[in-house]
Amino acid sequence: MHAVSKSSEPRKTAKMSKSREKNTKRRVVEDDEDQLDLFKENKDEAPQKQVEKDGPSDGEDSDDSDSEESVFSGLEDSGSDSEDSEEDEEDFEEEASSGDENQGEGSSGLKTKQELSFTKKTQGKPQREKLLVKEKTTAGKTVVLKGVAKDNGTVQGEKKSKGQAIPPPQVDEYEHDTSDEEDIRNTVGNVPMEWYQDYPHIGYDLEGKKIFKPIRNKDELDEFLDKMENPDYWRTVHDKMTSTDIRLTDEQISLVHRLQSGQFGDVNFNEYEPYIDFFSGETMIHPVTNRPQDKRSFIPSLIEKEKVSKMVHAIKMGWIKPRKPKESDLQFYDLWAKEDPNAILGRHKMHVPAPKMKLPGHEESYNPPPEYLLTEEERLAWEQQDPEDRKLSFLPQKFSCLRSVPAYSRFIHERFERCLDLYLCPRQRKMRVNVDPEDLIPKLPKPRDLQPFPTIQSLIYRGHSSLVRCISLSPSGQWLASGSDDCTVRLWEVSTGRCMKTVEVGGAVRSIVWNPNPAICLVAVCFNETVVLLNPYLADKLVYNATDQLIASYVEPEEERPQPVQWQVPEIEDSDKGFRLIITHPKSVKQVTWHSKGDYLASVLSDNSNMQVLIHQVSKRRSQNPFRKNKGLVQCVSFHPIRPYFFVASQRCVRVYNLIKQELMKKLMANCKWISSMAIHPGGDNVICGSYDSRLSWFDLDLSTKPYKVLRHHKKALRGVAFHKNYPLFASGSDDGSVIVCHGMVYNDLLQNPLIVPVKVLKGHTLTHNLGVLDVAFHPTQPWVFSSGADATIRLFT
Repeated sequence: MHAVSKSSEPRKTAKMSKSREKNTKRRVVEDDEDQLDLFKENKDEAPQKQVEKDGPSDGEDSDDSDSEESVFSGLEDSGSDSEDSEEDEEDFEEEASSGDENQGEGSSGLKTKQELSFTKKTQGKPQREKLLVKEKTTAGKTVVLKGVAKDNGTVQGEKKSKGQAIPPPQVDEYEHDTSDEEDIRNTVGNVPMEWYQDYPHIGYDLEGKKIFKPIRNKDELDEFLDKMENPDYWRTVHDKMTSTDIRLTDEQISLVHRLQSGQFGDVNFNEYEPYIDFFSGETMIHPVTNRPQDKRSFIPSLIEKEKVSKMVHAIKMGWIKPRKPKESDLQFYDLWAKEDPNAILGRHKMHVPAPKMKLPGHEESYNPPPEYLLTEEERLAWEQQDPEDRKLSFLPQKFSCLRSVPAYSRFIHERFERCLDLYLCPRQRKMRVNVDPEDLIPKLPKPRDLQPFPTIQSLIYRGHSSLVRCISLSPSGQWLASGSDDCTVRLWEVSTGRCMKTVEVGGAVRSIVWNPNPAICLVAVCFNETVVLLNPYLADKLVYNATDQLIASYVEPEEERPQPVQWQVPEIEDSDKGFRLIITHPKSVKQVTWHSKGDYLASVLSDNSNMQVLIHQVSKRRSQNPFRKNKGLVQCVSFHPIRPYFFVASQRCVRVYNLIKQELMKKLMANCKWISSMAIHPGGDNVICGSYDSRLSWFDLDLSTKPYKVLRHHKKALRGVAFHKNYPLFASGSDDGSVIVCHGMVYNDLLQNPLIVPVKVLKGHTLTHNLGVLDVAFHPTQPWVFSSGADATIRLFT
């Protein structure tokens, strides 16, 4: 029983809903009949309405329960699809057929006339619209509902009956809305699309689902190929909202062209329409309103009276002051008159007061004293002078009384000059710094406070027949060795200037160096491709005998290693000259230097290959090439006096190598074109370099890799530089024939920079073949300097 009662409840509700729908239909039809009776007209005079051309509707919900009012008002469900529209058409056909059967011939005839009229009016138009016809059957009458479904989903309909017509419905002002033109495929709204550039999607659709970006975006190559191959590329635009390419139609392209040319978007718009004057200029007889004026329009207002009384009281009390009229006169001020420090111009820092005029004196009086009057000679002299040279710009004159004084002839001229003084006077005060030129010169100690240093020429060593390229002193300072282009090596006694020994060699001597070890008596001489170790037999017998024993005690190794040079024992003739060892190089040698301990020897070859620098060990007669590759052309080399450092000078820089670690430590930039010579301070922290562009660069190794000071005292190329071992002195020799001795004090305090002071210029050498001083060397114990020149002499300055 409960089950049966439950199933019968929905049936009862369905029957009740159907009965309610029938009652509502009857009421609507009765109301329509009442409206139609008011507008009865002849059937033939009823206006025929043409169907407007619009796009197809998205769909209609034409269920049997829809009332005629919903169809007339144009309200539809825009969310239905095309299948609903097909079902609606079928429902309309069924209702129409049922109406024909009930009404008979009258209704059928009316239907055929409407169909014929519709087909005639819609001929030649694109089939983009649907005619919706709906008939409702009432008691003996038929109501035909005809409408056109448009693109925006609204319906404009007509309601006709036999012999009756209705007026056109009112146009809905919200029928066309700009919101319908928006693309609703992406519902993100009016937001920048750059916000989605880091996300895989570009927005959301109507259902809230993500709209994903295309898997592969077009790069420039795809864009170029598309431009070349796609014929519609020029009419394709990219939609950022949906990440799709849209092909513009001809109508859209013509619209773009019209907008670009400044025309209106609508083709049918007439921009020159005749002006319609809504308000005519004729005065009408009857007024628009015949309303009489109010009483308050001609009676004084009490509120305004109260306001005026308050303002009058405020003016009397002085609370409200009347506005003063603005002064229209321009204000001028004298630029030069105010010298008061409290004035605006006086407070300005750069203000310059006006130049004051000279006060009048006795000579300008109309009755000056007799001593101010000029004589005839003075008058003639004044007239002959130029106006600029005259002390007075006028001639003093004497008059009996003030009435007889004529007008001043130079009044306008002097006023004009005064204006020029005011106008051309500089308006800007320039701060001039009064600097004494002597203060700019660095304060250096006087040379007499830096003594001792060599000042005069004491001895001249003559004997060579050609230019003397190199000199060297023994560690004791008693002997001097010199090498010349006359293929000889001469040994001199320093104190007397006597040539003790002359040794002939097989070529021009390029370099000569005495062994710095006082226990060994050896002199290294290089000429051509040979380096000769020479025993001069000038020292103590014990010393040079010990030197010979040291060289003779060499024992050849069992396995000979390949060496870049050849070590040879001289023959009997050469050993009588003092030759002890001969080192033959593959190329010519241009420099040789000793290590401070006296066992190692370095030689520089004049070759641009990898074998430019060689280091030899005398005790083991072994040679090696320390560098696999030389950077640049090596000019000279030198050992550090204390540390295991090796200095290699190329054309523009000096490289410092650590021989133990076998690595580059520093690179000193000389800032010169071509380095010619190099010397190292006995302390080992300072280096000087001479160059062919007449510069001497002092380097402080603890300070920087750039020169601490650059001296340009010489006028020509520098050939040699040298440090003194004990005194703070260094010297440089140049092709200008001079030797400049400088005081170079190096302090133990690292915070104090070296003191460099030029103290003396020594001259004595004569220029030969545009060459002057070729080498300089200091005495090891005394403040003496030796110089060798192109004039085949050696000079001693003490």
